[in-house]
Amino acid sequence: MSGPPRTNSRRPGNADSALARHVMRGVCSRPAGVRLFAAHFHAATIAILLLAGCEVGPTYRRPELPAATQFASQATSQPAVTSIAPPADWWKLFQDVELDHLIADANANNQNVRQAVARVDEARALARIAASYLLPTVTLDPTFTRSHESGSRVNPLSGARTPQITYNDWLVPFDLRYEVDVWGRLRRQFESAAAQARASQFDLGAVRLTIDADVAIYYIALRSLDAQSAILNGTVNAYKEQVRIVSVQLKNGLITETDLYQATAQLQAALAQLRDTQRARADEEHALATLCGRAAPLFAVAANPLANPTPPVIPPGLPAQLLVRRPDVAEAEQNVIAANAEVGVAVADFYPAFTLTGSAGFESASFTSIFDWQSKIASIGPSISLPIFEGGRLANNLDYQKAKRSEAAAAYVNQVLTAYGDVEDSLSDLHALSDEVGNLRQAVDASVGYRRVSNVQYQRGLVNYLIVIDAERTLLSNQLTLAQTINQQMAASVHLIQALGGGWTPPERSSP
Repeated sequence: MSGPPRTNSRRPGNADSALARHVMRGVCSRPAGVRLFAAHFHAATIAILLLAGCEVGPTYRRPELPAATQFASQATSQPAVTSIAPPADWWKLFQDVELDHLIADANANNQNVRQAVARVDEARALARIAASYLLPTVTLDPTFTRSHESGSRVNPLSGARTPQITYNDWLVPFDLRYEVDVWGRLRRQFESAAAQARASQFDLGAVRLTIDADVAIYYIALRSLDAQSAILNGTVNAYKEQVRIVSVQLKNGLITETDLYQATAQLQAALAQLRDTQRARADEEHALATLCGRAAPLFAVAANPLANPTPPVIPPGLPAQLLVRRPDVAEAEQNVIAANAEVGVAVADFYPAFTLTGSAGFESASFTSIFDWQSKIASIGPSISLPIFEGGRLANNLDYQKAKRSEAAAAYVNQVLTAYGDVEDSLSDLHALSDEVGNLRQAVDASVGYRRVSNVQYQRGLVNYLIVIDAERTLLSNQLTLAQTINQQMAASVHLIQALGGGWTPPERSSP
C-alpha cells in the first residue's frame, strides 16, 4: 500500500520522514476498514496543517498623514537640513558638567523610568505568552486509583453476581493539545502582543526623553534663580549703603525724614523679593531631587549663577523626520498596528477552530510493571469547533475592534500633528526670545546710565530722592527680567530638542 502523495510545496525532513514511516506501518498492520479510516484521518490532518498558512483580517497600512515639507518658523538664515538630528546625549550641548551628572542620576534612579522599564518587561512577557500558543501543549498528569467493587451487584448480561474485587490503577499519561492556526488567529494575537511590546519600548524612550528634558529645564531654572539671587544680593547691599548714607544726612540736617523712609522701604522690598527668590530656588531643587530619584532632605545643588548663557543652535530638519525621531509618535503607530491585528483576531473567530489532541503513556494495575512495554497506551484525534449561534457576540466584537483601530489611528495622526505643533512653538519661542534678550540687554545698559546720572544729580541737589529710587527700581527690574528671559530662552531650546525627539532613535530590532 502506498502512502499519501508528496506535495511540491514542502519536502519532508528526517523527523517528518520517520513520522510518516511510523504512521504507514501502523496503517498497514491493521484490518482494511481500520486502515481506510486511519488513512482518511491522516489525510485530513495533513490538509489541516497545509491550511495553517492562511491569515484572515486586514493588512496594516499606515494612516494618511498631512504632508509638510518644512517648518514655517524655521530661521531663513539656516540652510536646509535633511539629516541632522540632536545627538543622543543632547544635554552635553549646554557644556555643563553638573547638568551631565544630574541627568545621569535621573536615568539611573528616576522611578518613572523604572516603571517604564518594568512595563517593557511586562509587555515582552505577554508577547512571549502569545507566542507560546503557536506551539503544542504537553502535560503530564500521573494518577493512582484504588477501587473496590461490590460483590452484591448483578451482571446485566449473565444475571450472575459479580465477584467482590479490589484493584489498583496506575496511570502515567502524556497529554498533547495543539490548535492548528488555520486562519491566523493565534498569529494575529502574537502580532498584536508584539506591537504592544514595541509600543512599551517606545514609551520607555518617551519617558526618558521627558525626564531628561525636565531635569535640564529645572536645572536651568535653578541657575536662573541663582543669577536673580546674585542680582538681588548686590542690590540689597547697595540699598543698605544708601540707608546708611541717608541716615547720616538726616542727622546733619541735609535732607528730610521722607528720604529715609523711602530708602528703608526700598531696602525691605528688595529683601522680600530676595527671600521669595530663595524660596523658589528651594522648590526647584526639591523637584530636581525627585527627578533624580533622591530624597529631597539629602539633596543639594550648590549655587552657581551662569555667566551669559547662550542656547545651542539646533537645526530642526524636516517635518517628516519626526515620524522616526519622536518615540511618542512611534508608540502611537505601534498601537495602531496592535489594534489592526486585533481586528484580524475578531475576523478569525468567525471561522472554525481545528484542534489536535492526543495522549500517550503507561497504565497498569501494578506499579512494578507500569513502565513495561505492554502497559503502553496511546490515542490521537482531531476536533473542530464551528460557531453556529453566538447571540451577536462575534459581530459586535468585530465592530468593537474596528472602532478601537479607528481610535488608535486618530490618536496616531493627532500625535503627529502635536509633534509638528511642538516644533513650531519652540522655533517661534526661540526667535522671539532671542530678540527680547537683545532688547533687554540694551535696556539694562540704559538703566545703568540712568542710575549713575540720577545719583550725581541728587548729590548736587538737582533732583529729589524719588528720581534715585526710580532709577534703582528700573535697573533692578530690567536685570531680573533679563535673567528670567534668558531662562525662558534656554528652556525653549530644551523644548525644541524634546520636540525633535531628543536624539532618540528606534532600536534596529524591537521585537520581543
